[in-house]
Amino acid sequence: MNFNKNEFLESQGQRFTYSEIVKITNNFASIIRRGGFGKVYLGTLKNETQVAVKLLGSSRQGSNEFRNEVILLMSAHHRNLVSLIGYCDEGDTMALVYDYVANGNLEQHISSDFGKNVLTWKERLQIAVDAARGLEYLHNGCKPPIVHRDLKTSNILLNEKLQAKIADFGLSKGLATESVTHVSTAAKGTFGYLDPEYCSTGQLNKKSDIYSFGIVLLELITGRAAIIRDLEQLPIHICQWVRPKFEKNEIESIVDSRIQGTYLNSSAQKSIEIAMACVSSTSIQRPDITVVFNDLKECLEIEMPSEITKITEAYESDSDDTISSSGPIIKTSHIRSETESNTISW
Repeated sequence: MNFNKNEFLESQGQRFTYSEIVKITNNFASIIRRGGFGKVYLGTLKNETQVAVKLLGSSRQGSNEFRNEVILLMSAHHRNLVSLIGYCDEGDTMALVYDYVANGNLEQHISSDFGKNVLTWKERLQIAVDAARGLEYLHNGCKPPIVHRDLKTSNILLNEKLQAKIADFGLSKGLATESVTHVSTAAKGTFGYLDPEYCSTGQLNKKSDIYSFGIVLLELITGRAAIIRDLEQLPIHICQWVRPKFEKNEIESIVDSRIQGTYLNSSAQKSIEIAMACVSSTSIQRPDITVVFNDLKECLEIEMPSEITKITEAYESDSDDTISSSGPIIKTSHIRSETESNTISW
């Protein structure tokens, strides 16, 4: 397939030839990951910039995904979305060239794939805030609004600072105007993340993304997958697993056991409440992404005083036998250096 030049805004993205794609990827030597519509390869541009190259299949569906993603990413730019550098549309070859995001995807970090490098509670909250900020841009910053339609942990990439970037916009849909509330379309997405109301009505709206985001947030909180396969004889959806515990206010049994004792109960409880609101069965009960974003920032803010308290307590414990006149000076300096290195970014 070949695009009309005006349609894909050629000036905003570089068009690569197939031979350039082969050279960039060193003849497709290193696979970063496999997605639903193709493989992603590590590549290097002439200026030594590392990139990710997604090579799509030549099916009609793959062509539609390719066209959709090129047009969307050339008009949508945000620090919490992946950046499109260019594309290749030559013969049967369709490829997208992105900025390389070094730390893989969120699914890998939540699972055991990364060994002992378990995400801390604060890192999980910051990732949730980042993803919510990116989704808020799609819903409320883009004109007309964009519904991602396939938000999941494997589509949230993390850079070297664990900053989250939403990826894979092949299924995304733009609403016709800002006043339009939904678009009627066949249900597409990923099992476990699909909004049940969207599946039953065929009406896609912003709240369909909110449901998916709620599942992602539950995964961050619990450390479990959207479909849990290791607890029961039959697979169980994460909402079914969390809900009875949530109704009994069993916070510790919900939060990932690998990070027990490292979070404030109020922060964890509030984040679970946000997630459960997002996965309400009907879209009208789900909050707008701006509300979700602001509430998650509050969860992160709750954790900050606890860090200062822990530092102070540790100092006072260690300085019981020290000369008191030097204590306040050392303590003040230590707290400042610790808090400055743990600044929240939003």
